[in-house]
Amino acid sequence: MEATTILSILKKKLAFLSGGKDRRSGLILTIPLSSDQTSMEELSTTLDYLLSIPSEKCKARGFTVIVDGRKSQWNIVKTVVLMLQNVIPAEVSLVCVVKPDEFWDKKVTHFCFWKEKDRLGFEVILVSANKLTRYIEPCQLTDDFGGSLDYDHTDWLNKRLIFEKFTKESTSLLDELSIINDSEKTSSMDKDKYLLSLCLSLSTGHELLSELQQRRFNGPAWCPMEEELLAQPQVMKLLDSLREQYTRYQELCRQRNKRTQLDEIHAKVMQVVTWLQGPGSELLKTHQAIGDSIRAAQALQQKHEEIESQHSEWFAVYVELNQQIAALLSAGEEEEVAELKALQQQLSDVCYRQAAQLESRQNVLQAAQSFHSTTQELSQQLDGLLGMLCADVAPADGASIQQNLKLLEEKLQSVEAGLTSLRQKGALLLEQMCSQPSWSLEETESPAGEQQDNVQQIQAVMEEMQLRKQRCEDMVDVRRLKMLQMVQLFKCEEDALQAVEWLGELLDALLKTHVRLGDDSQETRNMLDKHRKFVDVTDTNCLSSTYDYGRQLLQATVVLCQSLRCTTRSSGDTLPRLNRVWKQFSVSAEERQQRLELALNFHTTAEKVLQQECVEAELLDEVDSLGKTLLDRLTMPVIFPDGSEQYFGSPSDTAAAAEGVRERLLLVEERRLQLQERKYESFTSALEEQHSLLYCRQAIQQT
Repeated sequence: MEATTILSILKKKLAFLSGGKDRRSGLILTIPLSSDQTSMEELSTTLDYLLSIPSEKCKARGFTVIVDGRKSQWNIVKTVVLMLQNVIPAEVSLVCVVKPDEFWDKKVTHFCFWKEKDRLGFEVILVSANKLTRYIEPCQLTDDFGGSLDYDHTDWLNKRLIFEKFTKESTSLLDELSIINDSEKTSSMDKDKYLLSLCLSLSTGHELLSELQQRRFNGPAWCPMEEELLAQPQVMKLLDSLREQYTRYQELCRQRNKRTQLDEIHAKVMQVVTWLQGPGSELLKTHQAIGDSIRAAQALQQKHEEIESQHSEWFAVYVELNQQIAALLSAGEEEEVAELKALQQQLSDVCYRQAAQLESRQNVLQAAQSFHSTTQELSQQLDGLLGMLCADVAPADGASIQQNLKLLEEKLQSVEAGLTSLRQKGALLLEQMCSQPSWSLEETESPAGEQQDNVQQIQAVMEEMQLRKQRCEDMVDVRRLKMLQMVQLFKCEEDALQAVEWLGELLDALLKTHVRLGDDSQETRNMLDKHRKFVDVTDTNCLSSTYDYGRQLLQATVVLCQSLRCTTRSSGDTLPRLNRVWKQFSVSAEERQQRLELALNFHTTAEKVLQQECVEAELLDEVDSLGKTLLDRLTMPVIFPDGSEQYFGSPSDTAAAAEGVRERLLLVEERRLQLQERKYESFTSALEEQHSLLYCRQAIQQT
């Protein structure tokens, strides 16, 4: 019988086991009768339930029944006592009927329980509440009878319900676990359900046991669910059984989980191996091309990255499986360890082989991209060089030609360096292709044939670049020769112009600075000597050589222009300019020498006139003639062969030179006057002397 089926009856507290004991250690059963009519059927049910709780050992010590009739009628009390005879005649050792103070005196005389002891099977006494302690200790009585024993019927009923629920559920769970532990298969859903039920039952049992133990050691007395009522032993026994079954169930689940894990790992390993050796390898085998351009190589690289992405998913599964296998190896049995190691080795071999294939393919694609990139750069360099070679050369001067020639050489060196780099990268690409690891399966003819095509393609590209570079080199040689000739042409023109400019500067210096004629014969003679030396030197060495060199350069420019089939700006008018400036310089130098010679003759004659005591008139006239001639030459320009004219120096310089000549002429004129005065005085003196002689002769004659 369970408390839940008669819960409404138990709540009425028709009878209860308070936990108290009599002097024989028998349990005390209390039946509190009320003023209301008590249902004997419900009371009988309550007694049956209560008497099912104690153990047989407790029942053997007998019960002391307290029938509280203080609020009831005699006939009900009597009915209850007689009912005890039918319900628990063997377990009852004493029935204490608690009577009120004014109680049934007349009726007792008509029915004496002690006379019916043999028929009833137990002793019945009538006792007032205050005298109940003669038979039972006060500490074993509740406060209703003046005792100190605490009893809470509601709390007892709740604990009883919890105990019965725990007992029922635990027993059922133990039976199910026993069946499950003997079976071969258990779903994960059942496992979770039973684990949850076990955890709940264990938690409930521990809480219940803790409550029972706490009430036992902390309370003033114990309740009917203590050890004597088999509450704690039953709970502890069930908890032990639950723990045992839980341990067995966990071990079983662990073994099954391990086997399941092994099966799952084996299935996943085979799945990874199958894909890598099947679709994964086929993906790599069918993508062996290297492309014919940088764009094609980049597209292949993108496709390879997609293949790598697909492999990465399986490699992630490999890493996870490897970790799982490592965890199982640390706690696995010998047979399991051998199986796991074999799986791990197989998985690692396949994954490492496939990873090596991916890495090798990646290296090939990177080398191919570098090769195609270098090829494209070299092709652009060759196109630029060819465009430069095909363009007409029309530089402005020799410096620009030198710059173009330098740029041409730099481009050629860049092409040479690019071709060298292309050869190196082509060799690296071929090496990468030849060093690819072999496949786990037999190689088909397709990858080998495609690889051979790739090798031929690489070699063809390098040969084509070599031929293009050789053609450009031949054209560069021709262009270099032409540009060097043009450099020589411009150099000749520049040197010829330099000669013209230098001769022009000498002419300009001669005309502008060589104006003075000297103040005396000595200075003029020194200037004439210097001029003659200058003219002699320039005629024999510098100026003549410059003129001749300029003529040769201009003749060379004509030859170079004919060779290069081009015209030059300066070759047409440079030679006439050279001839003109040379003739102008020659005429100017000759005119300068003639003027210096005339000035020297003038100063020499003038100095003779000024220094001699007696000067002939012809000499004076000669000085005047030379001075006038010199002044006339100073005022005349130099007339060049082309009819052009140019004066020596500025007008002020000419005036200064002429002033010096005029001053010398004035001195000569003064000398003339002096000579004339001296001659006149001599004539006068001679005349006077003649007159004196004549006078003397006349005087003598007179005498």
